[in-house]
Amino acid sequence: MSDSPMNPAPTSHARVILISGPSGSGKSSLAERSGLPVLQLDDFYKDGDDPTLPRLPDGAVDWDSPLAWHRDQAIAAIRTLHERGRAEVPVYSIPDNGRVGTHTLELGEAGAFIAEGIFAAEIVAECREQGLLSDALCLRNGALTTAWRRLRRDVREGRKSLPVLLRRGARLMRAERSIVDRQVSLGSYACAGPEAERRIRVADRAGRFTTV
Repeated sequence: MSDSPMNPAPTSHARVILISGPSGSGKSSLAERSGLPVLQLDDFYKDGDDPTLPRLPDGAVDWDSPLAWHRDQAIAAIRTLHERGRAEVPVYSIPDNGRVGTHTLELGEAGAFIAEGIFAAEIVAECREQGLLSDALCLRNGALTTAWRRLRRDVREGRKSLPVLLRRGARLMRAERSIVDRQVSLGSYACAGPEAERRIRVADRAGRFTTV
């Protein structure tokens, strides 16, 4: 049904809480515990046969590079959620290296919504400039804790073969401090889970108040 004066487009104006952090830092678990609608930014990865995917020196795809991700599509989805309260978003399968469908994400009465993923910090400045941003957080833990959580998750979900997971895990563990430093430099606030949960609750309450 098209929008018209008789059928106006739904509105929301809820703003986004961007949650970044190294892979395995607990972003998805934090988002789930919040009870808020969640946009999974990993669903905006490029398909595995995309010729623009970045490569590591050994020829493997560098899935940890922002160039492996559809940044503009992610921002467009956040903007649509802010303006309309719902958006059709992709569903990406990491084991299949590609999109396998779409689904409709609806915000309902939430005062804020979460967009989480390892590339979330890459869009902090643009979301702020467009008036879409409520808060930007970077989850941080000890490198060993993050590495263990990441390996357990990736093996459980069958994301890649074990040798690939071990090589990637070792590389990310060495790079963890620089990953956090970069995300902070892009505008995210580094904190552990309990403080992140408090800030999320504050953002949601503030959003509900301002959108009434």
